[in-house]
Amino acid sequence: MYSNILVPLDGSEHAIKALNVAASLARGGATKLHLMTVAELPPDNIGLFAGGAVEPFSEVEREKLAASIKEEARKVIEQARDAVDLSGLEVEESVRQGRPAALITEQAEKVNADVIVMGSRGLSNVRGMVFGSVSHKVSHTAGCSVITVT
Repeated sequence: MYSNILVPLDGSEHAIKALNVAASLARGGATKLHLMTVAELPPDNIGLFAGGAVEPFSEVEREKLAASIKEEARKVIEQARDAVDLSGLEVEESVRQGRPAALITEQAEKVNADVIVMGSRGLSNVRGMVFGSVSHKVSHTAGCSVITVT
């Protein structure tokens, strides 16, 4: 039925449910699952939000933070893989950095996704992964079908 299914993950319970649905859909044929997560860097003036200085991050600090956030994003994918039986399925993983909704629709085009299966509510935190109202944005901008799982 589907040949490519994109599953955005953010560590939330809804994302795990979405991966379960996607795995079920993929078991029917020669379908590749594309797991992705998006790591967002905080703004340069994050110090204001934390009660600190207005000064922007130095390039070295920014690179360290980016590496740390990407590592956390990889853990999100690992946790999802541990939570859902993906045995026998072809799975590809990617960690992107930027704005989630735009990157999800971009990734769907890149992998030629027939459908995006994603959680309806996600996690939102300063560390980086934000998917809350992203499902709504993706459902209106994606060039393929979007299945939202609650």
